[in-house]
Amino acid sequence: MRKKIVAFLFVCQIAFEGFAQQSLQPIGNWRDHLPYKSAIDVVAGSGKIYCATPYSLFSINNAENSIERMSKMTGLSETGISAIGYDDSNNKLLIAYSNSMVDIVYRNDVFTISDIFLSTIPGNKTINHVFAKNGKFYLSTEIGIIMIDSEKYEVKDSWFIGNGGSKIKINSVAADSAYFFAATAEGLKKISINNSNPSNYLNWEVVSGANGLSAGVCRNVFVVQNKKFVEKNDSIFMFNGNAWNLFFTETQIKNVHSSSGKIIVSLKNGNNAKVVSLNMDGTVSRLLQNSTWIKNPSKTIFSNNEYWVADSSEGLTKFMNTGIENYKLNSPQSIAMGEMVVKNNTVYVAAGHVNSNWQRQNNKNGIDKYVENKWTNYSEIQYAQMDSVKDITSIAIDPRDETIWGGSFGDGLIHFKKNNSIEIFKQNSTLQSALFDLNSYRIAGIAFDENKNLWVSNYGASKNISVRKEDGSWKAFTPPFFLQENAVAQIVVDDENQKWIVAPKGNGLICFNDANTIDNTNDDRWKLFKFGLGNGNLPSNNVLCLAKDKSGNIWIGTDDGIGIIQCTQQIFSPQGCAIFIPVVKQGGFNSYLFKGEEIKSIAVDGADRKWVATKKGVYLVSADGEKIVYHFTEENSKLLNSDVRNVAINGETGEVFFATAKGICSFRSTASEAKENFENVLVFPNPVLPNFNGTIAIRGLANNAFVKIVEMDGRLVYQTRALGGQVVWDGRDYKGRKISSGIYFVLLLDENGKEKVATKIIFISK
Repeated sequence: MRKKIVAFLFVCQIAFEGFAQQSLQPIGNWRDHLPYKSAIDVVAGSGKIYCATPYSLFSINNAENSIERMSKMTGLSETGISAIGYDDSNNKLLIAYSNSMVDIVYRNDVFTISDIFLSTIPGNKTINHVFAKNGKFYLSTEIGIIMIDSEKYEVKDSWFIGNGGSKIKINSVAADSAYFFAATAEGLKKISINNSNPSNYLNWEVVSGANGLSAGVCRNVFVVQNKKFVEKNDSIFMFNGNAWNLFFTETQIKNVHSSSGKIIVSLKNGNNAKVVSLNMDGTVSRLLQNSTWIKNPSKTIFSNNEYWVADSSEGLTKFMNTGIENYKLNSPQSIAMGEMVVKNNTVYVAAGHVNSNWQRQNNKNGIDKYVENKWTNYSEIQYAQMDSVKDITSIAIDPRDETIWGGSFGDGLIHFKKNNSIEIFKQNSTLQSALFDLNSYRIAGIAFDENKNLWVSNYGASKNISVRKEDGSWKAFTPPFFLQENAVAQIVVDDENQKWIVAPKGNGLICFNDANTIDNTNDDRWKLFKFGLGNGNLPSNNVLCLAKDKSGNIWIGTDDGIGIIQCTQQIFSPQGCAIFIPVVKQGGFNSYLFKGEEIKSIAVDGADRKWVATKKGVYLVSADGEKIVYHFTEENSKLLNSDVRNVAINGETGEVFFATAKGICSFRSTASEAKENFENVLVFPNPVLPNFNGTIAIRGLANNAFVKIVEMDGRLVYQTRALGGQVVWDGRDYKGRKISSGIYFVLLLDENGKEKVATKIIFISK
């Protein structure tokens, strides 16, 4: 499959980072928010340096002083890279993905090879290393060597060279003028380049176990100036024509690579990391040690008298004779799959998550914040106190000062203050450790109510609901019913100031009304919703998420579809209120909404429509839940992965953010939050340039506003109503004709029903 690659270009890392994303993305467009701060591989070719992260790729063009990000959004086929390689003979870059898909990038084209991924050959097909020679790529995998023809973009051959023809782990492949060499789990093996049948294991000769090279696993092999080098354990051996002699040895070698006539060794021993560049006679050409930029070196190359160090902690760094330049692109710190919230045009993402059994994952990446196209991380990197804080899974933004509160599933409640300090709440509050783990303070949900009190789900504690009142004092509560593991999680506050609390582990859903008298528990009311008509009518007892829509309804996501509370004000009235399960028509049949699917997250857009995250992609459903508007998967869209964990919406722009198992991406949808007036109406793009065939957005409108687009003489061109606070228009008149050059007015009806000019749109033709 061939695709064009679309480049996101940046002029220099410090001054230009974010250059291509300063303005709004067009309606219907996607962009990724992948981590670019961890570098695992680096190669040089065609005047560029290509650097791979575990998630995507970027390149640096020194001549143009530019950076280009490459991902699924720009034309690559996948997310998640295991290795890259470059063939100088035809200027082609091969990208090997962790699922064994392969892309070859040539000029502006991407050629996808799915043969390995689709192969029915059993075994782990992970690609460990890429070696290029004369238009062929040789992939070292966990089962053998796979040869790719880069001219025909296809798998040419497979070599399974283990004893008896078995599959065997190949760590790397190299070649000199006479032989192919393979570093394998059974030692070093070789075969003549001219051998007509390299797929026959009998044609491969075992080199290890003789002439000074011991038997056993060989970690790496490479050739420099027709001389053979082998990495074994923490030593490098060179073949002198008759025997293997020790060339270099030091503990904790992470990578050995030949580059431009140098043998470059990346090392890490405890907190000490360095890169040693060796000449062919074994003398040290250069020693690179820098505690700021070299912490976990993955691979280093030498190109144009400059060293490029790919570091899994500090990104890519260029070491010149005159100084150092780091390319740690602005991005989230890591893959983030915790709660996402949006406040005042700012997106907040919790990096941590728990598994399906509510077990912590020991994620120390804290919280990421995204505002004005810039990501900022809040973790132990910035706050020394957080060195022991793991698994921040929930977030709340303080309505008083917009500071961040984070809930750690194990290490308490964290408040990130304005003065760049933090406060951690555990014993200094009513929070308690879990009854079954006395060292674990598990915070699984936090939310502010209308009185600015912070409510906290304290999973596993005997008093598992706590509140930090606006004055800073605390109070704790115990729900009056049995809950397995005292499990409580996400909290949503409704329009009656009632607290809706997810009770995981099959416990159902809790509603708590404190009658706005926190200290007086005599008027507290509790209700537990369970599966079945007589118990509240949950679709399932395993509740996974909640959301409040613009009508005040509570949407409930379970492991077996969705339920809706449409009468929150009647929960504790004599008539009560049961959960409504919406019915949707699909394929001519009526069925319960998302019956049989796990609902991971629900978010409400400016038009009161619901974005629903599942393991099978993300859905947009109508405000009433009776119609599916969109269904995005990784196969039919640029969604990074169909396993979507969380959804959040920037109501100002209509941009929808998806936290997937392979990273965060976003889609600019057609609805934004409504405004009370028309003082900040914005048209994008404006002016509309020649050959623009996308969608024009008019946002900042009142809900359901009536919109007219007219020529300067008042002639009507187009009219419609706003979806939430936004109108989308294809630039054609009511007869479907493209608009010609000129200035057009956007007219809106004010509260008195009178038309007023809100803004203008300029169309420019050729």
